[in-house]
Amino acid sequence: MRLKHLTVLGLALCASLAHADATLDKIQQRHAISVGVILSGPPFGTLDPKTGEHLGYNVELAKGLGQALGVETKTVSVLAPNRVQFLQQGKVDVLIANMQYTDERAEILDYVPTPYEEVGGAALIRKGAGITQWADLKGKPVCVSQGSNFIKPLQETYGAQIKAFRSQSESLLSLRGNGCVAAVHVSPTMHALLDDAEWSGYEIPLPGDLIPSKSVIWIRKGEHDTQAKLDAIVRDWHRSGWLIALGERTGMAPSQALRDLHEQYSHE
Repeated sequence: MRLKHLTVLGLALCASLAHADATLDKIQQRHAISVGVILSGPPFGTLDPKTGEHLGYNVELAKGLGQALGVETKTVSVLAPNRVQFLQQGKVDVLIANMQYTDERAEILDYVPTPYEEVGGAALIRKGAGITQWADLKGKPVCVSQGSNFIKPLQETYGAQIKAFRSQSESLLSLRGNGCVAAVHVSPTMHALLDDAEWSGYEIPLPGDLIPSKSVIWIRKGEHDTQAKLDAIVRDWHRSGWLIALGERTGMAPSQALRDLHEQYSHE
């Protein structure tokens, strides 16, 4: 009886190991990966008005995952307030959605350990506002996206009054309507806006990016097989220089942190 019991336990253990990660199994079975991406504007993501096609840096990263896994890629547009729910509810397999690493996020989600970039925040401000330092935001209304990792330092370090919106576009609309003195979002997008004549009356006067943080791919808790598989892919991207080339091609200027990672992994 004891031998039979041990045999049953052994078979159960083997079965759990064989199907330890439902996400990776589903990706392989359906021959497709579903990636949640934020289409917040160049360089990260845009929507082609004629074809409805998703374009941009985040989208190309998602396609890179599919290519490395040998499956098709489906990108799903998400917003800052719903991206975590989309992942937890299984509407997407992974997130590449302008979610930099924070300890708070790591408590509810798992992530691919090797970052694919490093990104901080920049403050877009109307010219002539007299704001020249981050400390000048104290007591003033600042527009951000809901769930942004910039909220904590803006409040706790600089004493800003936060106005959080569902999307970056809503935040920027409030800035244009004088609903806030600054809009703080990921630095590459804010700098890209300055190339648009529509934003000629605005500037990014504050020195340095706000809390530059690791950009990582997010997955559901306990998805260890997916985590290991995707981490190997990101390391290969660093080793080959693919991420640097992608950034240059999509207008996402490679950070020094990215170049350092390429140097590190290219010598392994």
